Amino acid sequence: STDDLCKAILSLETQEECYAFLEDICTIKEIQDISQRLSVAKMLSQGISYAIICKETGASTATISRVSRCYEYGAGGYKKIITRLNEGDDNA
Repeated sequence: STDDLCKAILSLETQEECYAFLEDICTIKEIQDISQRLSVAKMLSQGISYAIICKETGASTATISRVSRCYEYGAGGYKKIITRLNEGDDNA
């Protein structure tokens, strides 16, 4: 169930545990796709153009557009994670 997946993700304690879980539960392509979407969202949050995002990430304009819609009008997950990642960068 999705609830169990969320609980599993929340139970991970280290980056190494996260890598191991992702490698077991996803294909390499799925991990790359998810990582790419996060990179796209981060670049969109910085106001970077679709053309540059496409060139730097290899994402299609359709993927960029979908991520953009989720970033702007979705449940707020991208914005929450990007904010937390940026806060973590400030503390590093």
